[in-house]
Amino acid sequence: MANLATSRSRSAARVKSRDRSASSATPPAFDRLIHERLRLGIVSALAANESLSFADLKRILQTTDGNLSVHARKLEDAEYISCVKSFERRVPRSEYKLLPAGRRALTKYIDQMEDWIRLTRSTRRPKTHD
Repeated sequence: MANLATSRSRSAARVKSRDRSASSATPPAFDRLIHERLRLGIVSALAANESLSFADLKRILQTTDGNLSVHARKLEDAEYISCVKSFERRVPRSEYKLLPAGRRALTKYIDQMEDWIRLTRSTRRPKTHD
């Protein structure tokens, strides 16, 4: 019975130690502008393409006109993306491109996420079976 209590005590101490080390890791200060799901999607899609139309982005991201418009405007205001409006056979067309500042912000964000993942993985310890 004493061995069982000692074993449980050691196991509980390992869990507490693991929890403390994982929670002591401070997450990086992510770019809040890009960290939002839809804006990250816009910037990522544009990073993989030279340019995309509003309709292309809407289809890729499976969102509404209003939602895409609001988030694209925030990225435009930050000068992460550009938007050129034109007409094709009397139909309005908005073409989006990723600007250098947006590419730098995305690269930094990805680097921070990779660092965060590495940090959280390194704070985990393999499970031991007692």
